[in-house]
Amino acid sequence: MNRSIASGVVSVVSAKLIVLVVTALSTPLLYRFLGASAFGEYAFLLSIFAIYMIFVSSGITDGVRKFLAEDRAAANWSEHVVGFYFRLAVLLSVLGALLLVLATWVGLVGRAFGAELSGYFYVLAALVVTAQFRDYARKTLMGFGLERYSEPLKIVDKVGFVAVAIPLTYAGVGVLGALAGHLVASTLVAVIGLALVHRRIPLSCTLRRPPTRFPRTQLLTFNSMSIVLVFLLMSLYHIDIVMLHRFRADAAVGNYRAALTLAEFLWFVPMAIQTVFVHSTSELWSQNRFGEISELASRTTRYTFLLTAVMAVGLAALADVAVPIYFGPEAEPAITPLLLLLPGALGFSLARPILAISQGEGTLRYPVAATGVAAVINLGLNLVLIPRYGMSGAAVATSVGYGSMFVCHCWSARRVGFDPLSDARLGRAVLTTVLAAVPIVALSAAIANPWLALAVVPPVGFAIFVAFALLVGALEPAEPFEVLSAFPDPIGAKADAVYGWLVGGDHGSSSRNWLQSILFVAGLSLLLSGLAFGLLNPGLQTVTP
Repeated sequence: MNRSIASGVVSVVSAKLIVLVVTALSTPLLYRFLGASAFGEYAFLLSIFAIYMIFVSSGITDGVRKFLAEDRAAANWSEHVVGFYFRLAVLLSVLGALLLVLATWVGLVGRAFGAELSGYFYVLAALVVTAQFRDYARKTLMGFGLERYSEPLKIVDKVGFVAVAIPLTYAGVGVLGALAGHLVASTLVAVIGLALVHRRIPLSCTLRRPPTRFPRTQLLTFNSMSIVLVFLLMSLYHIDIVMLHRFRADAAVGNYRAALTLAEFLWFVPMAIQTVFVHSTSELWSQNRFGEISELASRTTRYTFLLTAVMAVGLAALADVAVPIYFGPEAEPAITPLLLLLPGALGFSLARPILAISQGEGTLRYPVAATGVAAVINLGLNLVLIPRYGMSGAAVATSVGYGSMFVCHCWSARRVGFDPLSDARLGRAVLTTVLAAVPIVALSAAIANPWLALAVVPPVGFAIFVAFALLVGALEPAEPFEVLSAFPDPIGAKADAVYGWLVGGDHGSSSRNWLQSILFVAGLSLLLSGLAFGLLNPGLQTVTP
């Protein structure tokens, strides 16, 4: 992987990891303080808001990030891009907020979603403006390659939300308190982010009109196609929540949202890669470096599969233990939807980097078509399955929709001009997952104490999975150290030294053969032990607290 791209991924992953930890700690508190029904209302409101913001924000944030990264030779290119999208952000955010206030005031919101939710939409109208400039500032910084600034702002956003929302919901303010947390946090991030943008390019450029040769049509065309793409993506994320709210009680929506929250933890690395790849691969496309793009895409697909699969196997093995401990006994109905969502979450994880590389090329008709097919599959299955099967139907529909994204975007990638499967080794990755799942599930079932299972299974399961990946050739012994070498020192330096030792000459070849021999014996022993345990204890299940 290109080192500059890898360092950008590391920056984004580091921030997302912190956000993930804060989210993991705060979400169960929010669920407990609100209760399943109010948490369902809150999830429904955020889904509606996310879909609404597509038309206000998505084209602006994707556009400013892409076109700033291109750094064209035209005079004052960056200033004109920043100014163009800033003015568009002001216009759309004001119109979006006013439209939401008007729809609430005349009663359209009440008739569509229920009078009891109408008051919340006035808060959402204010959030339209603050969220617009929060996202604009962050994506502008990313377009300049300043992930060291843009990513800490995500941490500020999450911590600011938690600092306001948790005390307010604990005090009984309810859903309004959670929305207030988003409003305060997004305002803070918008102010800090715009100040950082101003340090790079004075915001007075927003008052200057670009010259007549400035490609407004190209920027607006990308903007419109990006809106279509994001709308289709958001339908995959949120249509199940919206439809489940229509056919089931708020408690079911809350528990389903809890299952989605756990399943979406699998996405944090693929989302970081997607975030960086849109603007980072734009440069590769502009230089016609097609071979590098295919190599980057296929290796990323392989790494993403392995990392996400090991997390999915571990989460499935510990679901009966993790869900009640994490969210509380009230959330036990979320276990089944979680298990049904995991295969689709894996497929969506694989699709994310591929989609980002396609976006970097700039021609969005194939990514839009691929996402549209997945969105139609998702919508159709939700319409059929939710009225009859509720949460489980929503989980199956969403999982199939998510999984189809990978297939559709592999087709799209080849149309765009790169091959994400050239070195993906999907057969070996699937074999690794199947072989490792046996001893991991057996280990989880063997540990009766739930807290001990949570402490032991993840690290031991990860070691088992890596051993099988190396054994079957899904991963080369040197590759983990090649990836780690992009990390800051001292990790990067030490990993680079180990990588050099593993790939160096005949000694490196003998070390690989020696390592694979040990792994073969260890892997065979683990597999046989897991099979024997399963045969001897067919009725044993993990004990829930």
